[in-house]
Amino acid sequence: MALVDDDPAVRHALSFAFETVGIAVDAFSDAEAALRCRDRGEWRCLVLDQKLPGMSGLELLTQLRAEGVTAPTILITTHPSRETKARALAAGVEIVEKPLLDNELSKKVRAFVADPAH
Repeated sequence: MALVDDDPAVRHALSFAFETVGIAVDAFSDAEAALRCRDRGEWRCLVLDQKLPGMSGLELLTQLRAEGVTAPTILITTHPSRETKARALAAGVEIVEKPLLDNELSKKVRAFVADPAH
């Protein structure tokens, strides 16, 4: 899976949590770093922070889709605007709101990674 979040603490905590259950994580601090990754075809799921330096999570997703990345995507954000919710819905993206206090994100990622259709 790919994880893009500019907060090092969030990035580390989520990477650690997913790796302890056997999910390999490519973690990036910004959209540009994710776009430079050559192993994008390996990603079974994307977890993108909406508020990133440079391009947003949804802008990153648009670019990845244009380049053929079809992995299911979860957008993580705090208090998403109506516009963000509408854009995410139109893109087929689920939103999980921060703070990430329950297991909602973990359940969604595990379901996406386990589903052979993805």
